[in-house]
Amino acid sequence: MEATVYILRCADGSYYTGLTKQPVEARVWEHNAGVLESYTKSRRPVKLVFTETYDRMLDAIARERQIKGWSRAKKEALIALDYEALPELSRSGRGDVSARRPRPSTSSG
Repeated sequence: MEATVYILRCADGSYYTGLTKQPVEARVWEHNAGVLESYTKSRRPVKLVFTETYDRMLDAIARERQIKGWSRAKKEALIALDYEALPELSRSGRGDVSARRPRPSTSSG
């Protein structure tokens, strides 16, 4: 089952990272139409700025979580496909939000 991790740039300049099994264009349409009750609903219109497609759902979920923990600077390097900048952003302590603050514990039931 194919899954796509995507990043949207919102009208307010913020970024939203998501995951979908449907065609990414359809998901972007849902965000822009306000169909989804999500972070983007009050930040429309949104623009698709990055995608990665995975064959395994578990890989896509792991990547989405990883990107969500990144700083704005690191997300912008990824969007620009500047893969060489990613390690430096991580080493500098500016790249991973999770390195600066603990994440709350979550449970799926």
